[in-house]
This record gives sequence, structure tokens and C-alpha cells, in this order.
Amino acid sequence: MSTDAGERLVDGYTLVVFDLDGVIYLIDRPIPGAVDAVARLHAEGRAVAYATNNASRRSSDVADLLTGMGVPARPEEVLTSAAAAAELLRDRLPAGAPVLVVGAEALRAELRAVGLTPVSRADEKPAAVVQGYGPQVGWAELAEASVAVREGAIWVATNTDRTLPSARGPLPGNGSLVAVLRTALDRDPDLVVGKPESALFETAARRSDGGRTLVVGDRLDTDIEGARRAGLDSLLVLTGVSGVPELLAAEPQRRPTYVARDLAGLFDPAAAVRVPGTTDAGGWSVTDHDGTVELTGSGRPLDALAALCAAAWSAPALPKIRAGGPDAAHALESFGLPTGD
Repeated sequence: MSTDAGERLVDGYTLVVFDLDGVIYLIDRPIPGAVDAVARLHAEGRAVAYATNNASRRSSDVADLLTGMGVPARPEEVLTSAAAAAELLRDRLPAGAPVLVVGAEALRAELRAVGLTPVSRADEKPAAVVQGYGPQVGWAELAEASVAVREGAIWVATNTDRTLPSARGPLPGNGSLVAVLRTALDRDPDLVVGKPESALFETAARRSDGGRTLVVGDRLDTDIEGARRAGLDSLLVLTGVSGVPELLAAEPQRRPTYVARDLAGLFDPAAAVRVPGTTDAGGWSVTDHDGTVELTGSGRPLDALAALCAAAWSAPALPKIRAGGPDAAHALESFGLPTGD
């Protein structure tokens, strides 16, 4: 089963909100097809926004980066966890209050923009610690943050992404660095701003003028869970971090509305599928054999995936999967799943 009887997925929504790393680009290069997909949305006059947990760039820098890749973007279309964290602290602290920054210069710039004072040492008596990803973050910054939090500073994390995508595979993200402080302090941050918290998506959805909003992401634990928390539909694209094995094992709060291999799923009804489907549809059948599900039949691999989601998500535990024929084996292999041979 595709999205709906020949209808384009994008036609059901007023606003499309994109995650960036793993959806639009990978590090500093556009993902194949992404530039054309966004250009097509612009050509059709559709509203777009970008929501990113990356706190190492300002909204204006992200807009410039996108524009340089061939995706014209305005700073007001970009929602970053750095800007959201700065605004949150502005509303909680006196004007000019010192805030110890663990992260990139972009995070410091966002604090200055809202009238707060970024500092780097605990002996400067910061009222808060804000922690975001920065490629140069090291032990010294984490040590200062640890001291400041123990002395009573509010601890705010821009996000808790355990990894970030790269051309060499997932690398440690801000969540991994937050985990260092969590271990040292034996406590969690007071506040987490970015996805999977709903704030970024709720802010974006307010721009839809009462229409429907679709969130497009590559991570189940941030993009998809954040969309669900905000009450929004979501499309998981398989161009970034989360793959089909993770999808089949996903807990209810991390299950997307649709799945597509890439952004072509926005426009081609055959390139996206609503999940879960049924266990007997689209030419495929999934049957349970004592805790192992067998895929048989033939058809579009995405329809097989929807059937497998139906079986996996209704089972008490993630079942083993095996192919019941060559077409089924090909479908499973295309999603990086074992065939059971």
C-alpha cells in the first residue's frame, strides 16, 4: 500500500518541516535529490521550515549554508536548538546574567543576541550552564560546567542526540557529551530544549496558518518522537541515522506516520508508504511461525516494509524475520535485513 490511492503525500500538508543533517545534507554536502525536492516545494509555493538540534551554527549561518548548497533559505525559516535555548534562558534570567557555555561560538552568539553574557569559567559565577555540540569541546569545558552546576547553576542541554551522522558513520553527538556530565554529577540536566522535546516543532507548526504540518526526519529518537510529542504527522527517510531494523524495533512513541527511502516520497505515491500497513496487502503476506515472521509474495519493497511493521509492532517482542521466496529475500536485503537463510 502506498500513501493513498495515487495522491502525493505533500498535497495533504500546508507546511513541511525538515530536519537537516541526514535529510537535506550530510555534514556539508547535499543528499542526492534533496536540492531538487526543496526546489520543487518552493516552485509549488509550499511553506517549508528547518528544525535542527545542531547548536554549532546560528540560524543565519544555517540559511547561508543551505543557500550555498542550492537550497534558498531565509534565517527566519531555520529553527535551531541554540536559539531556542538562548530564548528560554532570556525568559528565566535577569538581563545580562552570566551563562557558562559548553559548545561552539554560535551558542555564545545566540546568548549575546538575547542580552545574556556568555562566560567560560565557574569562578565567574554563572547563573546557568548551557551545553551544546561543538567539535572542540573537551575536558576543560566539561570540568568548568561540572563545578558551576554543583554550585547551583541551572543546567540546560540544547539536545541529547547520542550521535551525529557523518560520511564515516555515526559519531558522538551532544548527548554523548551530556552523558559525561550526567555521570560526573549523578543527575540529569534541568532542561533539554531540542528534539525529542516538542518546542521546535510546535514553534514551526504555528507558521502553518492552521493547516497541517508534516515533519521529515531521519532519526526515530529525535525527529519522529518530537513530531509525535507535538501531535504532528511524520515521514521517516532512510538517508541518515535510523534504518529499518531500528524502525521495526521502535517503541510506540517513536513510530512515524510514513516511511520513504528519500525525499522522492513527498511527490511519488509509490515512493512512500503509511505504516503500519496490514500483514496481507500489496502482494505481500506476513505470517507468524512460533515467534518468527515469514515474508512471502512479491510487490513493492515499501509495501513489504509496511506489512513487516504491522507484524513487528503487534508482537510482544521483536520477532525474527525470514524470507519465504526470492522476491521476499530481495525485499529484505534492500532494507538491510537478514533473509533468515
